[in-house]
Amino acid sequence: MTRLKGSDLVALGFMTFALFLGAGNIIFPASAGMASGDNIWPVALGFLLTGVGLPLLTIVALARVGGGMPSLTGPLGKVAGTVLAVAVYLSIGPLFATPRTAVVSFEIGVAPFTGNSDWALFIYSLVFFGLVLFLVLNPGRLIDRVGKIITPVLLLALVLLGAAAIFAPAGPVGGTAVEYRDVPLLQGFLQGYLTMDALGALVFGIVIATAIRDRGVTSPSLVTRYSIIAVIIAAVGLALVYLALFYLGATSQSVAGEASNGGQILTAYVQHTFGTPGLLLLAAVIILACLTTAVGLLTACGEFFGELLHTSYRNVAVGFTLFSLLVANQGLDQLIRISVPVLVGLYPLAIVLVLLSLADRLWREPHRVFRPVMAVALVFGLADGLLASAFKDVVPPFFTTLPWAAQSMGWVLPVLVVLLISVVIDRLLPARQ
Repeated sequence: MTRLKGSDLVALGFMTFALFLGAGNIIFPASAGMASGDNIWPVALGFLLTGVGLPLLTIVALARVGGGMPSLTGPLGKVAGTVLAVAVYLSIGPLFATPRTAVVSFEIGVAPFTGNSDWALFIYSLVFFGLVLFLVLNPGRLIDRVGKIITPVLLLALVLLGAAAIFAPAGPVGGTAVEYRDVPLLQGFLQGYLTMDALGALVFGIVIATAIRDRGVTSPSLVTRYSIIAVIIAAVGLALVYLALFYLGATSQSVAGEASNGGQILTAYVQHTFGTPGLLLLAAVIILACLTTAVGLLTACGEFFGELLHTSYRNVAVGFTLFSLLVANQGLDQLIRISVPVLVGLYPLAIVLVLLSLADRLWREPHRVFRPVMAVALVFGLADGLLASAFKDVVPPFFTTLPWAAQSMGWVLPVLVVLLISVVIDRLLPARQ
């Protein structure tokens, strides 16, 4: 029976870290840190819950069911499970997350040198996705190419940036934005949505498992164990990166007070602290981080839609790469503006699905609990998503009166109530023989 060596496990953990560490993981902690001011630590804790804790639980849930997202959504039924999977894959694939990797890496790593013109973005994104496609078309060598080559370089650059943020801050911790004063923990929790890591974890689970099997490991228990070890390594790395970037943002108001997003904050800090050499370091960090994430996302989408549509992995990978190239050229602000309501609507489903799966041994018949609870999460999640969009006027007033509705968490109480009712019914009814 084949087992992974210690060096292979470390490489697998590095690969998993690199898959998760993408555009949102770098820009959103910095912007949340600047807005949090004196409330930096409760905001950071909330951010870590959804940015690190939830992806970790998701990979554990996937490892326990021994498969990808179809295994996790099994109790929902084939049709509902497939619809949810398609929505998640499209969100973390060609619609939002994958194009964002190119746009963010351009705006932070390249635009300071070339200018922020449409032609510069197009040429850069063409080269970026060309390299991504080259790596995506050979998924069996992800550990070697990403875990053993790209990630160590990325880690070195991140260590240098994190050390600078801690030991050479641009100034003192700044003031706290209005929306971060009353419920900082919850605000950080919601900001963690924007990394899209929990949604990414739903699809990265199969990428990690495939990478393990490509090394000759066939035992399901070993695949599960190695997947959990890999995601723990990645979680520790992500938490350290987030905390450093939070502090960087909180202490950069004096040099980046007018910044509109985390990318501008990072650029302003690095230029203030290191000048042009620092911008080159930041460019390396951003481009490598976004490159590895784009590879993981498109690999996962290629495998899922190839099987779903009964076409080749190669066709899906090429098609989604070209579509991501087109979407990327719409610009970062437009992508963020459109993606926020979608994420607010999808995240309740992801959170509820993972937590129900982790507690699956408590249910006599899982579908009795999964289906009603997920249905309620869908309805109230969609309402919260619309409330976070330009279409909030179409939402009935009832949805705005729920506890935490103002923080896009109005789904929590209805889900808990239906969960309690479903558990009671599940216990009262006999299990199928």
